[in-house]
Amino acid sequence: MSGKSNMSKRYTAEFKRDAIALVRSSPHRNVTEIARELGASPEGLRGWVKQDRTDRGEGSAGALTSDEREELRRVRRELAEVKKANEILVKAAAFFAKEIVK
Repeated sequence: MSGKSNMSKRYTAEFKRDAIALVRSSPHRNVTEIARELGASPEGLRGWVKQDRTDRGEGSAGALTSDEREELRRVRRELAEVKKANEILVKAAAFFAKEIVK
């Protein structure tokens, strides 16, 4: 068995900010080295740094900022709720249409 866990760690926003700041202030060190030092995964730290660059307007074209990602999640949740409500209304309309015909 390896020592790795299948469970993801959750890091505070403060930890992520500090880790990103460390990467940005240490151009002579690579992300893997810093991640190991902090006890985080290199892939996770790379993702945080990439998202930070996007949030700063330095990301690739078409990349979503954190605010845009949150808005997209909110709109998708809202759309799912509206679809459920619409489905209920369609079923109710069909039910009452049958009752009127009887």
